Amino acid sequence: MGNSYAGQLKSARFEEALHNSIEASLRCSSVVPRPIFSQLYLDPEQHPFSSADVKPKVEDLDKDLVNRYTQNGSLDFSNNLTVNEMEDDEDDEEMSDSNSPPIPYSQKPAPEGSCTTDGFCQAGKDLRLVSLCMEQIDIPAGFLLVGAKSPNLPEHILVCAVDKRFLPDDHGKNALLGFSGNCIGCGERGFRYFTEFSNHINLKLTTQPKKQKHLKYYLVRSSQGVLSKGPLICWKECRSRQSSASCHSIKPSSSVSSTVTPENGTTNGYKSGFTQTDSPILSPANSAINLSGAQDLTRNKNVVKPLALSLQVVGKTFAADAANGNSSHGGKGSASSSTPAHTGNYSLSPRPSYASGDQATMFISGPPKKRHRGWYPGSPLPQPGLVVPVPTVRPLSRTEPLLSAPVPQTPLTGILQPRPIPAGETVIVPENLLSNSGVRPVILIGYGTLPYFYGNVGDIVVSPLLVNCYKIPQLENKDLEQLGLTGSQFLSVENMILLTIQYLVRLGQHQSRALAESMLTTSEFLKEISYELITGKVSFLASHFKTTSLGDDLDKLLEKMQQRRGDSVVTPFNGDLNECVSPQEAAAMIPTQNLDLDNETFQIYQPQLTVARKLLSQVCAIADSGSQSLDLGHFSKVDFIIIVPRSEVLVQQTLQRIRQSGVLVDLGLEENGTAHQRAEKYVVRLDNEIQTKFEVFMRRVKQNPYTLFVLVHDNSHVELTSVISGSLSHGEPSHGLADRVINCREVLEAFNLLVLQVSSFPYTLQTQQSRISSSNEVHWIQLDTGEDVGCEEKLYFGLNEYSKSLQWGITSPLLRCDETFEKMVNTLLERYPRLHSMVVRCYLLIQQYSEALMALTTMASLRDHSTPETLSIMDDLISSPGKNKSGRGHMLIIRVPSVQLAMLAKERLQEVRDKLGLQYRFEIILGNPATELSVATHFVARLKSWRGSEPEEWIPRTYQDLDGLPCIVILTGKDPLGETFPRSLKYCDLRLIDSSYLTRTALEQEVGLACCYVSKEVIRGPTVALDLSGKEQERAAVSENDSDELLIDLERPQSNSSAVTGTSGSIMENGVSSSSTADKSQKQSLTPSFQSPATSLGLDEGVSASSAGAGAGETLKQECDSLGPQMASSTTSKPPSSSSGPRTLPWQGQPIRGCRGPHAALPPVVILSKAAYSLLGSQKSGKLPSSSSLLPHADVAWVSSLRPLLNKDMSSEEQSLYYRQWTSARQHHADYSNQPDPTSGTRNFHPRRLLLTGPPQVGKTGSYLQFLRILFRMLIRLLEVDVYDEEEINTDHSESSEVSQSEGEPWPDIESFSKMPFDVSVHDPKYTLMSLVYTEKLAGVKQEVIKESKVEEPRKRETVSIMLTKYAAYNTFHHCEQCRQYMDFTSASQMSDSTLHAFTFSSSMLGEEVQLYFIIPKSKESHFVFSKQGKHLESMRLPLVSDKNLNAVKSPIFTPSSGRHEHGLLNLFHAMEGISHLHLLVVKEYEMPLYRKYWPNHIMLVLPGMFNNAGTGAARFLIKELSYHNLELERNRLEELGIKRQCVWPFIVMMDDSCVLWNIHSVQEPSSQPVEVAVSSKNVSLKTVLQHIEATPKIVHYAILGIQKWSSKLTSQSLKAPFSRCHVHDFILLNIDLTQNVQYDFNRYFCEDVDFNLRTNSSGLLICRFNNFSLMKKHVQVGGQRDFIIKPKIMVSESLAPILPLQYICAPDSEHTLLAAPAQFLLEKFLQHASYKLFPKAIHNFRSPVLAIDCYLNIGPEVAICYISSRPHSSNVNCEGVFFSGLLLYLCDSFVGADLLKKFKFLKGATLCVICQDRSSLRQTIVRLELEDEWQFRLRDEFQTANSSEDKPLYFLTGRHV
Repeated sequence: MGNSYAGQLKSARFEEALHNSIEASLRCSSVVPRPIFSQLYLDPEQHPFSSADVKPKVEDLDKDLVNRYTQNGSLDFSNNLTVNEMEDDEDDEEMSDSNSPPIPYSQKPAPEGSCTTDGFCQAGKDLRLVSLCMEQIDIPAGFLLVGAKSPNLPEHILVCAVDKRFLPDDHGKNALLGFSGNCIGCGERGFRYFTEFSNHINLKLTTQPKKQKHLKYYLVRSSQGVLSKGPLICWKECRSRQSSASCHSIKPSSSVSSTVTPENGTTNGYKSGFTQTDSPILSPANSAINLSGAQDLTRNKNVVKPLALSLQVVGKTFAADAANGNSSHGGKGSASSSTPAHTGNYSLSPRPSYASGDQATMFISGPPKKRHRGWYPGSPLPQPGLVVPVPTVRPLSRTEPLLSAPVPQTPLTGILQPRPIPAGETVIVPENLLSNSGVRPVILIGYGTLPYFYGNVGDIVVSPLLVNCYKIPQLENKDLEQLGLTGSQFLSVENMILLTIQYLVRLGQHQSRALAESMLTTSEFLKEISYELITGKVSFLASHFKTTSLGDDLDKLLEKMQQRRGDSVVTPFNGDLNECVSPQEAAAMIPTQNLDLDNETFQIYQPQLTVARKLLSQVCAIADSGSQSLDLGHFSKVDFIIIVPRSEVLVQQTLQRIRQSGVLVDLGLEENGTAHQRAEKYVVRLDNEIQTKFEVFMRRVKQNPYTLFVLVHDNSHVELTSVISGSLSHGEPSHGLADRVINCREVLEAFNLLVLQVSSFPYTLQTQQSRISSSNEVHWIQLDTGEDVGCEEKLYFGLNEYSKSLQWGITSPLLRCDETFEKMVNTLLERYPRLHSMVVRCYLLIQQYSEALMALTTMASLRDHSTPETLSIMDDLISSPGKNKSGRGHMLIIRVPSVQLAMLAKERLQEVRDKLGLQYRFEIILGNPATELSVATHFVARLKSWRGSEPEEWIPRTYQDLDGLPCIVILTGKDPLGETFPRSLKYCDLRLIDSSYLTRTALEQEVGLACCYVSKEVIRGPTVALDLSGKEQERAAVSENDSDELLIDLERPQSNSSAVTGTSGSIMENGVSSSSTADKSQKQSLTPSFQSPATSLGLDEGVSASSAGAGAGETLKQECDSLGPQMASSTTSKPPSSSSGPRTLPWQGQPIRGCRGPHAALPPVVILSKAAYSLLGSQKSGKLPSSSSLLPHADVAWVSSLRPLLNKDMSSEEQSLYYRQWTSARQHHADYSNQPDPTSGTRNFHPRRLLLTGPPQVGKTGSYLQFLRILFRMLIRLLEVDVYDEEEINTDHSESSEVSQSEGEPWPDIESFSKMPFDVSVHDPKYTLMSLVYTEKLAGVKQEVIKESKVEEPRKRETVSIMLTKYAAYNTFHHCEQCRQYMDFTSASQMSDSTLHAFTFSSSMLGEEVQLYFIIPKSKESHFVFSKQGKHLESMRLPLVSDKNLNAVKSPIFTPSSGRHEHGLLNLFHAMEGISHLHLLVVKEYEMPLYRKYWPNHIMLVLPGMFNNAGTGAARFLIKELSYHNLELERNRLEELGIKRQCVWPFIVMMDDSCVLWNIHSVQEPSSQPVEVAVSSKNVSLKTVLQHIEATPKIVHYAILGIQKWSSKLTSQSLKAPFSRCHVHDFILLNIDLTQNVQYDFNRYFCEDVDFNLRTNSSGLLICRFNNFSLMKKHVQVGGQRDFIIKPKIMVSESLAPILPLQYICAPDSEHTLLAAPAQFLLEKFLQHASYKLFPKAIHNFRSPVLAIDCYLNIGPEVAICYISSRPHSSNVNCEGVFFSGLLLYLCDSFVGADLLKKFKFLKGATLCVICQDRSSLRQTIVRLELEDEWQFRLRDEFQTANSSEDKPLYFLTGRHV
């Protein structure tokens, strides 16, 4: 680049300077790149001195300095005084500055083995022109052949192929930065750097390779085909302008600022100052940028040279002072004095500072050489912690690290401290500024203070935009790491300003206007427009549009047309535009009924269900969070209110959804009949009436504490301004209303109110001050169109799909920009600089539509003056109703945000329509949010006849009600507010949405109007059929047959016959002719693709494009794209881009011509302004369009201009986190007051607030209505419980109870009860799959009846849902005020308040001492006795049998629990009606911490660690042993107090952790004939049940008392006997005194209760079941007596096949896989499945059961077991004459002897199974019992459980009876 560029700084060079600097920093890792300043330069006339660059060696530097100084030590300016001395057309760059030799350039060595011959490339191919001049050279499109000069071959030219975009045009301008070239020798392509290319072609340069210097000539072919040297490549600009354009040369005046010393806070320690020039030039044309750069020339002395800089942009001069000393303004002092100006010593490093004489001050102007872009390695860098002087005003020392931005001294954060402007420094704004420049200049505040402006100050705009960009906060190292930055990469403020200026200088006038307009908020610019209209500023513009484009007076023309037509009007439908009828006929025409309406049925689709469930689970998460902010168990009802922005249509639309969804009836809020009218009280809009309505709602919230209210704030991003700012805003009605409602104290504090904010554009709710926790955001599910969506008929088509659709290659894109319109706008904007561009655009749009209407009906000559886009839309709109009898047509939305402009547009268009007689053809509706829809009566009649069954008074209230009506909706209002549009919406005209909409929310919500659900094919077709990423060859390979699939029938504008015939020009893709759009070259290349411009352009037959034509189109498209954004964004002139003919979307459904049938729901076409199109249409990759990089919302600000880019593939969750980190609420935002805590930095979130976010029109309303429904269901569900509902098993009601008490008795009579026989059969339905217990009755039962199919799978048990009552037992999820004390400890400190007590006793069964631990909370210590000294636990207090306390139960309640710390029903507060009781949880040692955490107020009994793997048998055994030991201790203690031992209460309650409800049943006497006796049931408390049973007379004589299991099928039959002597389970009162000698088997995992009951009964003890009480057991899905997951002891691989029960045992000492499970568990599980192997004779043979001595084990349901006790005097079943089919001996004790066994008879072939603890006891048992006398054993019949020896396997032996 270098010195050859003299003259004014142009943007292209500027860009290259920046580019080179960036490239240098990318290439070199070790050096810090030079500041960009040193690459920017000025006119040589201004700066007549040019220096050499930094030298690589210290000696060179010294020499250079010596050369630069004249004898007297002052700077020598004599060298390069004129520019042309320096410049030479050929080899200007070869010359360095006069006194400095060129600096060698070290080239990279060539790769090994490559050719290095001059004139040849490294591949050894000849590149010289002389050798190639006759060759045919193939080069890609867009490339040119150019000649390069090699310094070593001056006589030769080397031939290269270079992409012409990187070469300049004829004026030396517009070359893209960088390089792209190919070697034509070896054919290697894609060199992206000229350095790399110059190496490849062996230029062997001694200086930095530059394309400007070495690419010299274009190469051209002569007529003979010889390639020869052509014209020079014009790299330089035409010189003639340089002298005239030169700005301020350096002269002794105030324009020279003092020099600038290095200032900390930038990459390289440099700061710069801008000088304030004395004569600001306001015309952009001759503004200049004056820059002077300096470089450190004295490496060895740590001296840094100062730097001065002056700059003007668009007529504004930026001013800032130098940051260093005595700024002398008079004479040449500062420029030529050899004594540098500075105020004190300073040093760059820890070395001593140098005296001022060691430093030299230099001015360097002119471009320093690019070849020395970086510091050389090894050169000292400025040290952090450097101390520097600042302006003379006051010295300031700095000790921040290098990276930090300067401490703000002024409101302009991060900018150098400016010097105050001297008085009188003012700028006068000339009167003719606007008319001269055609645009209002924007003055960006950069450095320094602004001058005082006088004159026409209204004509300029001052913007802090630039300065705000550099308010970079102090960044921590971790923040920098996140940004991928290190300190050395941090740009200085002036570098950033320069980078910005690089773009600013390129801004055209349109951007300056856009900048000025975008500074206004939406409200402000709408006020501005309103002001322009009211004050008549638009009158010039209005008068301009009084005439048509052809110059006729519009009004007169329309009058003339009206007169010509007379009274008649154009036929409303089913007829051509030429057919006229009388108005009476038109009004009377009735269309055919159409039943395909898209808003008749309300359906909830799968994604909506999914999102509703996500909302629900989030609500549950809030309830479970432990923050106590939501207690779902408290509520039994759901109520709601929906708050919407001020839009009448939106209110009606929401009401419709509520009514159609039936939610009011489902929630039980309204009755079916009245719900329709009452719906209105549930929807409130944010207007002045909201206060009263909202107060009514909040009263309901306060009065109904058991109702959970949901406040839905829909479209919550709209008008989210604070109440405080609302009072300041002048009469904006909606200001601050949302804030007043949503954030008021009552809402924040109401514990029964959830706030759900719903938004498609939630960004304003996602700031650093957000009130919603990010975890409470629920995002719509990712809609991936690529995936199969199952049976869903339609797919969502949103913003991303619109952006992506541009890559489909369809001829009528869905997203368009009307280029012709934009050109017209730009012309008008220059003519009317004082008007807001929206006003100009609107007037033009009105004219466009008016003229299009006239052109299509009466004045064909106006066709060429309407843009093809407008013409095509209007043609489609007015012709579609004419095609059939239904009269259905399309809707066009024209978005006009200003209400005044919208009203104007409606009036004008209506006037034109009516004058043209089209008032019955289509309707024009003003869509004003403040008012209801107003539709002409004849159109309402048409809508009604389509709908069929509407009542007489029906009128359309929502836009969806207008489905099928041909109409233009002029949609006004500040924002679109979420209204849904019908399927007939076909065009969405957003041409007015321009530079005032440059925030993400503003822009995206406008396009959101068009988002909708579409038929699958629309998305599938294009993406599947057209892979546009493919290469040319792949595209060409699409065969002709495929074209059928690709061409989804296009009937774009079906009526375009009139557009095609009789007009000149080519047919554009929308079928409209226009000679003004496409230039000739495009037309010619387009014609081949339209072989038959058929009059009815149904492009399916008209466009079977020949491949040649398509190919031409393809290359043309590429050319367009390569010409840059101006062409590429043009959609109106884009040729078809798919290879097999243009693809288009099917608009109308086939059967009914001209209307959208039920077959296809299609996305509307969106026409954008150029600004919006460039942002939304430019999605290159990733999921998000470019608009995502804009500021998310006008009410928020970026926290820092230094932030990571928003990744284009971010999900909405990730975007939320990004915005929460990088955006902050502005002062007027409703969340501004919600600042994070200053000390801790914690954010204040409202715990009961959620945010639902999803794309526009995706179905959020349906989703939240469904959420309300399932929330209600869940609350009901929380009040319900699943309980087991199973009939008793093994019942036989045929025989009546032998001895029975009379029915009404409350308690059993001990005399008669003891005479009842014990029913040994088990009736509990949970034991369905268990071995039957043998009775004499069983012997007579037919075997088949009981036959059970073998069930491998665990059987699903029957359950039923029951409402919880006030007497239920609860788990941890229940919270209420009453039981709070019972459940919780009040503070964390109380956790330590519960104390741990050891309790030791000896157990004869275990044969050792047992140590248990009690954990006793302070509040429960009264239940225990402690020793006087040392607080040693002595016993647990027991009451007396005689105690009568109605407010207590006597029995301590023990609940063993495992794996159910959350789900166990351990909260008995309500079940006990809050009375005093003693409840002990019995838990395993390893689970104790969990239970203690969830149940801090409960007493725990912790089992010893040896029982961690034990089953329920162990827990019950230890509870009983402990209780007996405690009973003895209490008897001893109370005996000392004179109380008899037998008076101490001997009962305990043993209760499962799944007992939930208790009932009392009574039989109602039948009134007459023997009808089925009714059973009445009533829920009672556990207290009632226990107190009743405890009151049983002579209770101490009963061993066990229990109640029956509840079943819905409980009959009077089962209640006939009030008491039964039978098995009891799950909930028992156990007499530990009577049962002292009967033990639970502590080894057992299954059926321990059946085993215990049989032992108890055989001991002659009484077991009584109260039949009038029943127990409901909850189906708890976790924990409890769950099976072990049986895994191998040593895992070989992860994925093993499941282990079968028969593998649970093995032969001793075998190689069998050993298992990690307790031996007893393996044995019991094996026995359940092994009856066929062990006891084959017993299968289904209940006459011959298996004899089991002293034990009951489940050996499978096919087998019956006869239980016999070996104890003397025990009562056993009569088994005389029974032949047993097997014998089971399990761990038998000394009571079992050989004599006992000899009493029993066995079948021949009966089998025996003897189970013992180890092998030796197994052998001893066989000998002791003399088993070998009658049983035959084999060695191979010995087995063990599959345990390793340390796990103590159990052994068993099988044998056969002989």
